[in-house]
Amino acid sequence: MSQTAPENAIIAQDVEKWYDNNFHVLRGVSLTVTQGEVVVVMGPSGSGKSTFIRTFNALEPYQKGSITIDGIKLSHDLKNIEAIRREVGMVFQQFNLFPHLTVLNNVTLAPIWVRHWKKEKAEAKAIQLLEKVGILEQAEKYPGQLSGGQQQRVAIARALAMEPKIMLFDEPTSALDPEMIKEVLDTMRSLADGGMTMVCVTHEVGFAREVADRVVFMDGGKIVEIATPEDFFNAPQEERSQKFLSQIL
Repeated sequence: MSQTAPENAIIAQDVEKWYDNNFHVLRGVSLTVTQGEVVVVMGPSGSGKSTFIRTFNALEPYQKGSITIDGIKLSHDLKNIEAIRREVGMVFQQFNLFPHLTVLNNVTLAPIWVRHWKKEKAEAKAIQLLEKVGILEQAEKYPGQLSGGQQQRVAIARALAMEPKIMLFDEPTSALDPEMIKEVLDTMRSLADGGMTMVCVTHEVGFAREVADRVVFMDGGKIVEIATPEDFFNAPQEERSQKFLSQIL
């Protein structure tokens, strides 16, 4: 029986972006991510990697090119953007939790208001997700009572509560103490094991080696190299990739 090829979750074609009409931050960037694939984006500061993944859910506008998410072509129409954001979860460097809401209420807020779920359904889903990320016992606490690693896991549960088809991670561990990084990466590993389509901007080499299907290396607003983790970390082809790796490994 012939296997059908996996569907494309993200198709970015020749994406160009300028800041203030003079700083050319994305220079014709193209990337296709298939369903269930884990792609890690690496590169030096200012290479455009965070800006690039933030164009996927219109957190960053772009001036040229096209982006299609789960078969929906991104446009400037608000309804179109909302449809795409319903399918794309995002976890940021800063946790962005609502400090005046409990952990449970942080996780149920969007499903109730955006997906129009009944409170009971949203809470049942939230409890399931908080257990999945290992912090169910913190459900009635407020974000300020949690460690950074716990807050980031709440942020992941909150993104998952919307039942997204794609998860974007923008340097999710860079604001954390070293001992808290592992608990967040373990949560991301379990998501990847469950078949979630993920695009992660991170400098965590161990995570990239172990979990990524492909590593995308960006510099100067362009994709310089795309390779399997094994090829990228052991035998990078481009001189710029080699220099970057010599500095971080």
